[in-house]
Amino acid sequence: MDHHTIAAISTAVTESGIGIVRMSGTEAVNIADKVYRGKKKKKLSEQKSHTIHYGYFVDGEETIDEVLFMIMKSPHSYTGEDTVEINCHGGIYVVKRILETLLKYGARAAEPGEFTKRAFLNGRMDLSQAEAVIDIIQSKNEYALKSSVSQLKGNVKKKINELRKEIIYHTAYIETALDDPEHIELDHYGERLRDTVKKLKSDMQDLIESYDNGKIIKEGIRTVIVGKPNAGKSSLLNVLLGEERAIVTDIAGTTRDILQETIHFQDITLNIVDTAGIRNTDNEIEKIGVERARKYAGEADLIIYVIDASAPLDENDNEIIEFIKNRKALVLLNKTDLKAVVGKEMVRSLLCKGRLDDKEENEIPILEISAKNEEGIQELKEVIRKMFYLGKISFNSEIYITNVRQKSALKNAYDSLTNVVESIDSGMPEDFYSIDLMDAYESLGNITGETIGEDLIDEIFSKFCVGK
Repeated sequence: MDHHTIAAISTAVTESGIGIVRMSGTEAVNIADKVYRGKKKKKLSEQKSHTIHYGYFVDGEETIDEVLFMIMKSPHSYTGEDTVEINCHGGIYVVKRILETLLKYGARAAEPGEFTKRAFLNGRMDLSQAEAVIDIIQSKNEYALKSSVSQLKGNVKKKINELRKEIIYHTAYIETALDDPEHIELDHYGERLRDTVKKLKSDMQDLIESYDNGKIIKEGIRTVIVGKPNAGKSSLLNVLLGEERAIVTDIAGTTRDILQETIHFQDITLNIVDTAGIRNTDNEIEKIGVERARKYAGEADLIIYVIDASAPLDENDNEIIEFIKNRKALVLLNKTDLKAVVGKEMVRSLLCKGRLDDKEENEIPILEISAKNEEGIQELKEVIRKMFYLGKISFNSEIYITNVRQKSALKNAYDSLTNVVESIDSGMPEDFYSIDLMDAYESLGNITGETIGEDLIDEIFSKFCVGK
């Protein structure tokens, strides 16, 4: 590990009330002594850890700013090293000047994520906790924040360590028995091991399956609004956004291209796409928009189908209804401020006709709204929340895998344990068990960072912002 003292601006470089410049490393406090001038002559290096000191940031005889110096000495700091944080005024020039002065007196400019990387390398956190740091910074909603904080507290680390402990116990037992067969027997051990591996695989499968929810929590719900031209799709988008972003007219086919927006409710995020109205058309430009609408709908986590309830259904509606069957979707009967000719039962009968899954809990919700009068919108938000989270999200005991790297490592470990079961069922020698058990152990170690290569570590932390 590079042992140079590093420095970086940790707050946004903009005009603000306060700015923070951070240093970490063996020379952090000594460099701070060179740029600190307080009312008392006592140096910062002589002060106790975890104390804050008022004074001035100076460069020789020049006073640059009135500041607070926060001293946190090794090993009880974020990075595990001596750390100094300088709280200054938040002007663009002043924070840059303070950083340049720290570099002048011996610090090195930090790389992206280098503070958190040092925390990982110094054993202050494992890799799953380090990844949770960037997830907290990028959180878009309440669920995402709670999930990230849960992971930062070590919930993923704890579960993975439990799985690895069980695996390494059986691996060590087999290896010891093979080395000392006179004192340790392996008769019928495969049968006992099969039960253990079955439980381990079940736990891993639960974590793997949590990824879909975890990804939605972290990144948001990919949502596509579809419907015939002039059904009120763009009006709905404007209401959800709280501003006029989509053009709304009485002319059918106004929306020709894709309009993408991110909408944040308190605890969920919709990455929402307003598409061109789906209908048969000879207009080449509109036809391209319709094809794009179908493509986006096919890739969506949620399809919102808007129907103009004041107009009869036609073949275009029938096509859309067939498309959304057996998909995660909901139907909005819009324009309830006008006389309705399409009702819930009519649409439900069409949706149920020929469906592969007719379970009641999997029925596509149908709501009545008026985008024009903003009626039914709160109910819409509640239905979306229940469709994806069932109102049971908890981050005290439940664990959600939120990145594909962790999911891939779990899948590799799961496959290795499957090989163990196959070896047992095939009557293979016990040393075959230990090979695949160790593969599973190593794969799980990739999640916590215990068995990960330096190149991958560098790649992960390069995605962090400078100063974190």
